[in-house]
Amino acid sequence: MKSTKYSEKVLDHFRNPRNVGTLEGDDVAYGRVGNPTCGDIMEMYVRIDGDVIKEAKFRTFGCGSAIATTSMATEMVVGMTLDEAMELTRQDVADELDGLPPIKMHCSNLAAEALHEAIKNYRKGRGEYVEEDEQDEPEPSCVIGQDEFLDKGVFLSVQDTEPFREMRTLVLHTGDESVDAALELTDVTDRVILLTPEKEIVTSDDMKAELENSSVKVLYESRLLEIRGEDEVERVLIRNLDEDEEYELFVDAVLIIE
Repeated sequence: MKSTKYSEKVLDHFRNPRNVGTLEGDDVAYGRVGNPTCGDIMEMYVRIDGDVIKEAKFRTFGCGSAIATTSMATEMVVGMTLDEAMELTRQDVADELDGLPPIKMHCSNLAAEALHEAIKNYRKGRGEYVEEDEQDEPEPSCVIGQDEFLDKGVFLSVQDTEPFREMRTLVLHTGDESVDAALELTDVTDRVILLTPEKEIVTSDDMKAELENSSVKVLYESRLLEIRGEDEVERVLIRNLDEDEEYELFVDAVLIIE
């Protein structure tokens, strides 16, 4: 991230994100939005007392501005009523951060949407009527080759581990389910790679310990750009976000849990 493009507030929230983590309990609402293959996914947890948000935490899988916007949003919403929080917009979050580059407004500034999704889920769970937004056309995958190699080495779930036996498998980190899948695959192959754009895997202590004690290799601060091969998956193109470099990695399978 460069200070010529990002405000000091954005840099601060990226380097020192607030309220990272999860919440549990019957009074907690959860929302998740984003595009797993792009790497920008927001998970928002809010604790609700009556009609007021008392606490907020988040997990974001994405770039620096995605982390910063979600971090800022968790600070903004505490003390708001649910109706007030539903009025929070992307522009409100960007303004509170002293602005975002235009290219980041759509792909990374999804914190308000994650918050809205959490509140809708909470209200649905209480039996309240929730008006649904009109569905936009599904966005194409931003990983080149994902659709081309579907069922030719690209998997969207793990129904059976046998197809992965002894396969060099790349698992895209999109949350706890993907970590679970990576760990499960170690039963049939010792060549499992978990790819995440984050500097660390934010998950439960138990899952973190299991991951550390497994044969899964974690590639941090990395993003999947392209899946390559002839008739089936043979290799992938990865960007190292820390070094800002691209390189190829030979694999037999890619797992993208959406």
